[in-house]
Amino acid sequence: MTQHGSQQKSSNLWRHHPKTAWMKEHRNRHLIPPLVGFSIGSDPLYDEYVSHIGNFYLTPLKIFHLAFPEQQDVTAPEIAVISWILPSTRATRKDQSAQTRYPSERWARTRYYGEKFNETLRRHVVTCLMDVGISAVAPILAPFWEKRMEGPYAPCSNWSERHAAHAAGLGTFGLCDGLITPLGKAIRTGSVVARMAISPGPRPYTHHHAWRLHYTHGTCGKCISRCPVGTISSKGHDKKRCMIYTDQTMRDHVNKTYGITTYACGLCQADVPCMDHIPTPDEG
Repeated sequence: MTQHGSQQKSSNLWRHHPKTAWMKEHRNRHLIPPLVGFSIGSDPLYDEYVSHIGNFYLTPLKIFHLAFPEQQDVTAPEIAVISWILPSTRATRKDQSAQTRYPSERWARTRYYGEKFNETLRRHVVTCLMDVGISAVAPILAPFWEKRMEGPYAPCSNWSERHAAHAAGLGTFGLCDGLITPLGKAIRTGSVVARMAISPGPRPYTHHHAWRLHYTHGTCGKCISRCPVGTISSKGHDKKRCMIYTDQTMRDHVNKTYGITTYACGLCQADVPCMDHIPTPDEG
C-alpha cells in the first residue's frame, strides 16, 4: 500500500465508519480528527513506568516479544509506539458540562461507540502495517493485556495508553489522572506497538504534571467539585472508590437510562479549564 493510499484509507475509515456516528438518525459525530504522536521502545520513561507501577507493567519491547515470540532478537531501539488522541466533539463536551450527577447521553454514547471505533482503528493501523511487512500489535487488544489490583496505583493495567501518549509528547496528567492534551482531556486514547524505525515526537514538558495548574500554580482543582462522590481531592484521585462507583452505579444508570451496556462518568473531564485545551495560569 502506498503512503497516499494508506492515508486515503484512514481518512475514509474516519469519515464514514458507522461507529463514529452517535446515533444513526443523527449525523453528529462522537469524535473529531485525532492527534498522533510517536515514542520509541528505548525511551527511559518506559522503564520508569515499570519501576513506579510494578514489575507486571509491560515495556514496548516486552509487548513485541510476547506478540512475536519468533522475533526475540529485536531490540528496544527497533520498536516504535504509535499513540493517538481522539477528542470528543464540542456538542458532547457542552452536554456533559451541564451535568452534575450522571453523564449526558452524548457522553455515554461516546464512551461506548467511540471506543468501539477506537478498537476498529487499532486493528486498522495494525492491518495497514502488517500489509507492508511491518510486525505490529495493539496491546489493549492482545490476549496478554490485563487489569491488575496490585501496586500503589491499583486499579491499573499492564499497559496504559495514556502513559504511552505521555511518552509521545501528547499530554501530562491532571489531578483526576486524566491526560491533559493540547485538545483537552475529554478524550479517548489508542496505541499500537510496531517494529519500525521512527523518530520520536518532541516532548514539550519535563514533568508528568506540567500542564496541571494545581501542580504548577497551586490553583484550579475544579475537577474536585465535579466528582459526585468525592473521589478527587487536593491529594489526587481515589481510583478504587472511583472504579466501584463507575462500574456499579454509573453502569446501572447508563444501561437503564440510555440502553447502553457500559460504564460512563467523566464528569471530571468536562466543565473544567483543561476540558478542551491546555489551561493557562489565569484560568485557575
